[in-house]
This record gives sequence, structure tokens and C-alpha cells, in this order.
Amino acid sequence: MLVRRCFRLCSLCTRVVYSSGVRRGGWRTLVGHASVKHANRTDVPHWGRVMFKRFFHSDLGELYKNESVQVYLEQLMEEHRDLSKKLQHAYLSESDRKGLTKKHTELLPLASVFRSIEQAQKDLEEVSSLLKGLAGTKDEDLTQLLKEEEAQISSKILALRRDLIKALIPTDPLDSSNVLLEVVSGRTTGGDICQQFTKEMFDMYQGFAFYKNWDFEVLNYTPAEYGGLHHAAARIAGENVYRHLKHEGGTHRVQRIPEVGLSSRMQRIHTGTVTVIILPQPVEVHCVFFFL
Repeated sequence: MLVRRCFRLCSLCTRVVYSSGVRRGGWRTLVGHASVKHANRTDVPHWGRVMFKRFFHSDLGELYKNESVQVYLEQLMEEHRDLSKKLQHAYLSESDRKGLTKKHTELLPLASVFRSIEQAQKDLEEVSSLLKGLAGTKDEDLTQLLKEEEAQISSKILALRRDLIKALIPTDPLDSSNVLLEVVSGRTTGGDICQQFTKEMFDMYQGFAFYKNWDFEVLNYTPAEYGGLHHAAARIAGENVYRHLKHEGGTHRVQRIPEVGLSSRMQRIHTGTVTVIILPQPVEVHCVFFFL
């Protein structure tokens, strides 16, 4: 008997939550459970010999408290301070100053949010200290105002922590590029349902572009019978188009009973596919010619 040994670690304290032996090929699709904070919890259900949980943070603000994240942030802040000191010197060459300025500009939004969090935490400590000083007094109005201010500052800190974690995620240099969109219906399976699904997908992207106030220019449109679509291409221009659409590329599948066409007469579920191609449109193209 082949048994695979599985271990799960707590997402916050990295302690072993459980270990279990699972027969190879014996995995089942199970409903996930909320993440846990400690290994000694007993309110998590078991399905046979396998226990599934969600081992990631649903709130980015909680990830800020992670020790590794704190160490990484301190390193980035130290690097930002060093860059600020180096840029104050006049003996830097033009190339060195350009490189340091670029790195300093990249870290500037992160440093700004980090300083805002530190200032908000100081404000929260002051308000909490005032609340403790008012404990036992009869000044209910001032106490209520301080509690409201404390709640507002706490909400602000959580929002700033989310922004800080998002700022840590590296950006794709092509995120701000425009996009060339192409949809192609499946050729080997599906028939009418592929063409109908392709049209619906193209209309969906056009509607999403309208919602985001992007320019949607149709470059090619090849309709099919019964209102479907064989192939279509469009150019989408706007703010951060590629960042929103770059994960849409691939083959998408649909299963349903066709509403129109020859397949609709059978009244059974058909499977159709559509291929979506997302290509960033380069702003500048550098060509190098070699003459022999």
C-alpha cells in the first residue's frame, strides 16, 4: 500500500497543525474550512483521514503583523533612508544618480505609507491613553468622542496596512500597456454553442471596457450563422488595461443546452470552448538592423 504523508503548518505561528496519511489516488473534493490560528483547535471538522483548511490570509491587514513581513519592511525602509542620504551628495555621477533616483522613486510610495502607519499608531496610543485617564469619570460626552476617534484611527490603520501589503507586490512593467484582444471559437467540438459562447465573451469584454471607460476598437469581426461568432479581434486602450485582462487568456469551456441552431433540437447538454488571446501592445519597439 502506497501512503503519502501530509503535514500542514499554521499560517500564523508555523506550528504543525496536523499530519495524516493519505492513500495515493484517494483525494476527494471537499469544502474548505476557515484558516486557524493555533494547532489545538477542535472545532474543525474531519472528513475521514483528510482535513482541509484554507491556509492563507483573507485580510491583507493581518499579514502586516507577520514577523517576516516586518523584517522585510525594516530592510526596505533602511534602504530608502540610505538612498536619501546618497542622493544628497554632489559627487555622484550622472549615471549613478539616475539609478539611485529610480530606486528611490520606487520605494517612495512604500515609505510614505509606512510613515503614515507609524503616525496613526502614535495617534491611537494617545487616544487610548486619554481614554484610560477618563476611566471612572462622569464626562460621557468626551469619552464617546474619544471612542469614536479611536475606532476611526483603527480603521485607518487597517486600510493603510492593506495598502502597504499591496505596495510590496512587484508590478509588471507591462501593466499600463494597451491590449490586443482576440477571441476564437472552438473548431473541433461544440459547433453552434462554441460560436454563441464566443459572441457572448466578446460582448462581455466590450461591456467591461465600456464600464471601465476604455476605448474599444473592433479590428476584425467574423459572424457565424444563428447569431454566433467565429472570430473577433479588438484593440483596448485605457488605464492599466493589461493589468486587468492579462489573466483572461486561455481556453474557456461552457456546458449548456443551446438555445438556437441545429444543436438546440437535441435538447441535451453540449460542451463548447472559446480561446481568448490577450497580448500587450508595445509602446516603443526597438529594432536593430545588421547589414552584411
